[in-house]
Amino acid sequence: MVLTAAAGFIDAVGFVELGGFFISFMSGNTTHGGAALVEGAWGVFGFSLSLVALFFLGSISGTLLATSNARWGPAIVSFGVTLGVAATLVLSLRGWPPSQSMLVLAAAAGAQNAILPMRGAVRLGATFVTGTLYVAGQDLALALKGKVPPWRWTQHLAVWLGLLGGATLGALLYRFSGMVALALPAAIYAAFALGHLWAARKG
Repeated sequence: MVLTAAAGFIDAVGFVELGGFFISFMSGNTTHGGAALVEGAWGVFGFSLSLVALFFLGSISGTLLATSNARWGPAIVSFGVTLGVAATLVLSLRGWPPSQSMLVLAAAAGAQNAILPMRGAVRLGATFVTGTLYVAGQDLALALKGKVPPWRWTQHLAVWLGLLGGATLGALLYRFSGMVALALPAAIYAAFALGHLWAARKG
């Protein structure tokens, strides 16, 4: 849930900074791109696809890093995500335009999904929750019929609440500190990286 909240945080910061584009919600960027294509807004179309492409490349890189070594993989990909968020912050503070610095953040968001494996039907630490929210409703319906444990749906809903809480905090801190707000999720990812590193060394 903490990782999902961090994802909501960076997505909210990116959404405000980019004026309506998403860092981790690729369905939204794809919709932007399709509408822009019809309207002939080639710049919007190109930037939407750039975000999708970087997220896709990040997911590939994250998975390769996470699966490169069963023991050290999670630590490696966690450090990679930390560096991506930190690099975005540095580039922004050095005056790079959001249309460039945010691409790095989109790649980091794609890589984040490889930090933790799925637990049952719940994708922990994910940067998207549409499927999780659907499964929450599905499980509640099945629970009402007595076919699944009565409170299992709440674990899915908790992941959605994590994203909502992170997005709210991200938008709030961005209002007061701008891109410096990214220091908080960078610290969270760094903490996970150190935790995975410690666990790998103990293992």
